[in-house]
Amino acid sequence: MLLGGMMKQLFDYINRYLPNGASESDFEIIKSYFTPKRLRRRQYFLQEGDICKYYGFIVNGAMRQYTVDDKGTVCIVQLFIENWWVGDRESYTTFTPSRYNIDAWEDTELLLITRTDVIELLNRCPAFAEMVRIMDDRNSVANLKRLTSSISGGAEKRYADFVASHPDFLERFPQHLIASYLGITKDTLSRIKRQG
Repeated sequence: MLLGGMMKQLFDYINRYLPNGASESDFEIIKSYFTPKRLRRRQYFLQEGDICKYYGFIVNGAMRQYTVDDKGTVCIVQLFIENWWVGDRESYTTFTPSRYNIDAWEDTELLLITRTDVIELLNRCPAFAEMVRIMDDRNSVANLKRLTSSISGGAEKRYADFVASHPDFLERFPQHLIASYLGITKDTLSRIKRQG
């Protein structure tokens, strides 16, 4: 996808968050801070032990964030598709080594922004700052719902919540990744789907 089309997708995304939308002058400011990046399937965006220097807005593709335990088991922390932001927030904001791997599950196109540029853009563009504030609020609510579901919900409830929240993910990610994301085995997920 050409840079203009990638930026239009980001601009449309920002406008979905803002009641009054962002202006063309806001758009000109915003686009000057982003850099396009392509990742091939299985190519790393971030490896465990590295510092997350960029956050990425996914224009096209799918990605996964995960850890690998002592037994070599991949534990999915997050899944991402188009119009999602990807990165390790802890590493990105504290400049500390990441405990996660993030890679492309499909060939992926992103728009990247550095932490320094985010801070500058927040100060220069109130529309971007408002979008980030709204996005952070929604993300906090979603994380609390996921945590509550993980702590108090059974496997069936977790899967039902997942389907309700992320129906598009079912077509994009295989069952073993979804099971890992939900903290259940692939066999348990198969049983739940058969019963449903």
